[in-house]
Amino acid sequence: MELFGTAGIRGSARDRVTPALALAVGRAVGADAVDGSGSDGETRRNGDAAVVVGRDGRTTGPALAAAMEAGIESAGADVRRVGVVPTPALAYASQGRFGVMLTASHNPPTDNGIKVFVDGEEYDRDRERGVETRVEDGQAPVAWDRWGASESVDVLSSYRAAVADYAASYGVDATGLDVAVDLGNGMGALGTPQVLRELGARVVTLNGQVDGHFPGRESKPTPETLSDLCEFVADGAFDFGIAHDGDADRIVIVDSEGEVVHEDTVVAILASEFVRASDASDPVVVTTPNASGRIDERVRDAGGRVDRVRLGALHEGIAAARASGGDVVFAAEPWKHIHPGHGGWIDGIASAAVLTRLVAAEGLDGLREPVTERPYRKVSVDCPDDRKVDAMERIETTLPELYPEASVDTEYGVRLEFDDGSWTLVRPSGTEPYVRVYAEADDVDTLVAEVADVVDAAVSDVAD
Repeated sequence: MELFGTAGIRGSARDRVTPALALAVGRAVGADAVDGSGSDGETRRNGDAAVVVGRDGRTTGPALAAAMEAGIESAGADVRRVGVVPTPALAYASQGRFGVMLTASHNPPTDNGIKVFVDGEEYDRDRERGVETRVEDGQAPVAWDRWGASESVDVLSSYRAAVADYAASYGVDATGLDVAVDLGNGMGALGTPQVLRELGARVVTLNGQVDGHFPGRESKPTPETLSDLCEFVADGAFDFGIAHDGDADRIVIVDSEGEVVHEDTVVAILASEFVRASDASDPVVVTTPNASGRIDERVRDAGGRVDRVRLGALHEGIAAARASGGDVVFAAEPWKHIHPGHGGWIDGIASAAVLTRLVAAEGLDGLREPVTERPYRKVSVDCPDDRKVDAMERIETTLPELYPEASVDTEYGVRLEFDDGSWTLVRPSGTEPYVRVYAEADDVDTLVAEVADVVDAAVSDVAD
């Protein structure tokens, strides 16, 4: 049984993420939280066994939370109910214990999802497999006199204070800064405006009422869905704009002209700041193979280095970098950032806070000025799933032959880097029948066309 994707379990609340599934997953996570638990349900209570449970504002959340809590308690663990909170706040509350967040992030309102945490980090693949095994086996409740109890606790106030304290180490006081924040009727409404005001900024919100129908805009923040924010910022006297997805782990930045700032530029700005501020001998920034070379340039200039890891596996990259002696100061993939100095979870609210203080110090234009923003493109080449492995084997040979002057990395697809800072990446999609081509170069159209031709030829060769 495979339940987990790259960001927890997601799907229709009617057909996939149902109360029945929440009950079963809750019982599996509850067993994890009880010291000495086994897949057969034989448990012994540990007085510290507790699971923090939170949810977003989706209309299916209360019923799923009730089922999740029943599953956890019937496994012998206690429930700490934190209510409606951003996902980063739930992750914060899971430090030293287990946690479950009921959210489908940026998915449509018909969906819901389950994210599981332990000690502030999302479950790794081994723990996810353990949950899948327990769910598939149909784990039974523990004895009636060993069921857990529940209580409601507050986490928002302490979480927001922790974010503000963390951000205070960077930039300057944001007094006088004008920021527009589009919350998309999601959970950022309970975190970002309050934190930015605590930092001194003047904040105007759009779609700031939590509503599981997402009436203001689609939950996923994209240049298309953020048209109202872009127009609002361009027409007003704002220093910049911020947008979040439904559970506030993603962040998008809009400049004072109402244009969306490329996500890799945002990563480059933050990464270089964290490297400069670090006193580590080997500061490391972890990112993904499709991330721009502009990140490498800014990190290198600041005195650090970049390690790459597959998409959806930032925690694996952090662990690997630390195992090799590096001090990870930041980790990011598009729109999603981990701040190791704050915690081990993805946190869009923390990014909003740090960026606000940095903009107060240098202005957004000043932060962007040293970042080389070459044209960037991504295209998809048709490739049936059963041809992907053979096609990629051919591409590993034919693409470097076309560009013998480039350095080659084949750990996560085929990535070529050129002396002028341009690069291209070819990797198979994990969810769709495509091979993805990413490229960044002054003449990006030519580079993409040449690389796509190589991919097309490889796919055709496999078919023949």
